[in-house]
Amino acid sequence: MKLSFHGAAREVTGSCHQVEVKDANGKTHQYLFDCGMFQGEHMCGSKNQDEFGFDPKTIEAVFVSHPHADHTGRLAKIVSQGFTGPIYMVEPCVGLSKLVLEDALHIMKEEAEKCGSGVLYEMADVERAFEQVKAVSYHEHLEVAPGIVVMFHEAGHVLGSSYISVDAEGKRLVYSGDIGNDNVPILPDTEPLSHADVVICESTYGHREHEPIEQRSRLLKEAIQQIIHDRGVLMIPAFSIERTQELLYEIDQLLQKDLKTKMPIFLDSPMAIRATELYRHFQNYLQFDASLVAQPDKDFFSFPNLRETLSREESKKINDQTPPMIIIAGSGMMSGGRIMHHLRRYLPDHKNRVLIIGYQAAGTLGRKIYEGAKRVKIFGDEIPVHAQVSAIGAFSAHGDMNKLTRWLKPEDGKVPSKIFLVHGDPEAKEVFATHLRHTLGTEVVIPEYQSRHEV
Repeated sequence: MKLSFHGAAREVTGSCHQVEVKDANGKTHQYLFDCGMFQGEHMCGSKNQDEFGFDPKTIEAVFVSHPHADHTGRLAKIVSQGFTGPIYMVEPCVGLSKLVLEDALHIMKEEAEKCGSGVLYEMADVERAFEQVKAVSYHEHLEVAPGIVVMFHEAGHVLGSSYISVDAEGKRLVYSGDIGNDNVPILPDTEPLSHADVVICESTYGHREHEPIEQRSRLLKEAIQQIIHDRGVLMIPAFSIERTQELLYEIDQLLQKDLKTKMPIFLDSPMAIRATELYRHFQNYLQFDASLVAQPDKDFFSFPNLRETLSREESKKINDQTPPMIIIAGSGMMSGGRIMHHLRRYLPDHKNRVLIIGYQAAGTLGRKIYEGAKRVKIFGDEIPVHAQVSAIGAFSAHGDMNKLTRWLKPEDGKVPSKIFLVHGDPEAKEVFATHLRHTLGTEVVIPEYQSRHEV
């Protein structure tokens, strides 16, 4: 068995990992875990334009862990370059992934107009890719070749997220995808590992511990109360898939129990609005910590204060609204989307606030604001940052050091003999690797980009 790392190696985004494995008859097969986009930079001249580091025509199947762009964003590109095999993902992941690729194409076309470069793929490639998609169920035994069995397990990260196991050559290889946080209010818990010989594990927050989960509602409530008091604007950059729905759920619960306000709350993201519809459709995959029957409208994702602004015209009308108000808009890393317009308008006023509830990759505007930049460039203009900036780590969709360490201890009591750390900043990987070596007493490898390893 051989592993090659073509993304998310010594960085967070661009997940794309190749496994070369022999079947029961000794024939070699090539598969991919995920085929994601590099984020935190403009498409123009980015690594997304580079060659894959392997021949797409030789890949027999792609196993997709979840729909986020850094795990699915180059699926249409690999199809455009000759990959014709099946793309396996859990059923709710299908519609969400298509939304992601369509949205990414829209953003790429906008950026291509500015910088004069081409796009990674066209809509025809997206359509072809989803003709190759095969929806699977959790725990379905998928024999992709004689003696090679693949299975998808609940990761608790977003709707339809999975970690993926491959049984072959007498070993079990597990790819974590992204492992979810503890006590997420709308998702099932991450399934424990039953057994693993080798694990490719994410490390996004492998270097830190999130604040206690019970602080999430309190900190959100305090931010809303402060914005009401200051008569300002609370801007919440949120990823369209999972973070937005989790946030809507929390606000819905706060408005029912603790906060009495008619302040408007704008969901200003077409993609998030459409993704929320898919969350409603696949509610049987979700797990709420309150009774849906008790909801007046049988819906955790809407409330009287919520205003969905699907069109550009509706979005522009937010400018006419008198504060206080809340604006939830993408992108979550403040690297594009409608949040940019609101930041340019409201960052200069000290009455306003930016509430960060997700990971901010190096190089993104969100990372600069999070780290305390006094001035930032938006649409070519220098914008002073006078608005307050705060963050709630407990909203993270990623498990922290403690969660990942617990997950890496299989139920059979046998620690994996080798762990490859991907999907994390270099310092996060180094801290987590040291921690795992001391805690688990096993071999931990931090692979380089395009490196190849024998298992």
